[in-house]
Amino acid sequence: MPHRFLIDRNLGTKVLPRALRDAGWQVSTLADEFGEARAQRATDEEWLEYAGERGLAVLMKDKRIRYRAAERDALIRHHVKAFCLSQGSLTGDQQAAAFLRAERRVMQACEEPGPFLYILTARDMRRVDF
Repeated sequence: MPHRFLIDRNLGTKVLPRALRDAGWQVSTLADEFGEARAQRATDEEWLEYAGERGLAVLMKDKRIRYRAAERDALIRHHVKAFCLSQGSLTGDQQAAAFLRAERRVMQACEEPGPFLYILTARDMRRVDF
């Protein structure tokens, strides 16, 4: 079964999802899942629970998430598989390029059980502890 991904709202709803879909990834945005208004109100804990319950790996750019107790606990409790860009100021095209550069490793990581958090840098992808 192909891996499915949920994209955090801070990565946008157009450029990144389109680029990943064009590359064959199965992705949805919070707006796709919840509707636009609800997506804007959903807390990190809520959408992480949603993703974990449905087996959706998450793509985000909030690398500090592991330091905030409520979000970290949601990642762990719901066995979330998370991939986070290390640089928050990337354009949509740059975000897509970073995830696509790491595609093989992302898909391999998704074979493992969650929870986990990988940080993607310009040249690397590394697993980090919670």
